[in-house]
Amino acid sequence: MDDDRFKIFSGTANPILAESICRHLDVPLGKALLGRFSDGEIYFQILENVRGADVFVVQPCHAPVDSHLLELLLMIDAFKRASAWRITAVLPYYCYARQDRKDKPRVPISAKLVADLLETAGASRALTLDLHAPQIQGFFNIPVDELTAQINQARYFSEKGLENFTVVSADEGFAKKARMLADRLNAPLAVIEKRRLGNNGVTEAMGIIGNVEGRDALIVDDEIDTAGSLTQAVRVVHNHGARDIYCCATHAVLSGSAIDRLKNAPIKEIVITDTIPSPDPKLLPNMTVLSVAELFARTISRIHDGRSVSELFW
Repeated sequence: MDDDRFKIFSGTANPILAESICRHLDVPLGKALLGRFSDGEIYFQILENVRGADVFVVQPCHAPVDSHLLELLLMIDAFKRASAWRITAVLPYYCYARQDRKDKPRVPISAKLVADLLETAGASRALTLDLHAPQIQGFFNIPVDELTAQINQARYFSEKGLENFTVVSADEGFAKKARMLADRLNAPLAVIEKRRLGNNGVTEAMGIIGNVEGRDALIVDDEIDTAGSLTQAVRVVHNHGARDIYCCATHAVLSGSAIDRLKNAPIKEIVITDTIPSPDPKLLPNMTVLSVAELFARTISRIHDGRSVSELFW
């Protein structure tokens, strides 16, 4: 892209993804210095002129969450003070998204606070991917574009040529998005049925609504965190007579005992994306990583040119 007012910068969260986005757009990654003072405070300095520029800051806020979030806020503030024309916060992974409502007395709505912080820092708009709760878009008073990795997932599984398979939503809350993927793949949908155990937020997969007997199963969710819910879903579809079991999710958080749980589950393939970098030791032999760099690059190009983003999904 031949436009010296168009610039992409990256924090430390996922520079490989940012560089890949830049390659798709044929632009260099912006020059900046990001480090730490001796007392641990974050230091950031832009090393090129951004006055009047259309700036995109790529920073998924995964673990260490607070450090990556603060980096992003400080970067946005620096671009605002350097007179950038527009600043788009590009969050392939939006942190605190599961804290999107008051589900208990005297708790914060953290997802809303993150939106407020981004706006206060100086973000002009936000670009993200597969939010845990779609209503988070309404927490912002600036434009928000939510992309979906289903384009990549549908293409991948279509090319595998699977036949006689069922898309399975890992829980009732994800059923609507799972239906969209099932429609893209022209496959039936099943939903894992859960019950809540006590008042501590723990759930247990109990059964399945739909048919997987004698069929391959593709279990889908927005993220794999501790893999507890996912492996429960695998157990249910396995007990209901599914043949090969595939799993796909956008965000591979992989915290706690996730890797051990996935190793011990009867899963033929686990398909994730590169919104969160996955260190090699965490990658399992049956794990495939799809890149979302081209999707973000095409979207960023459309935002910069003032073209429709929704056209990408039709």
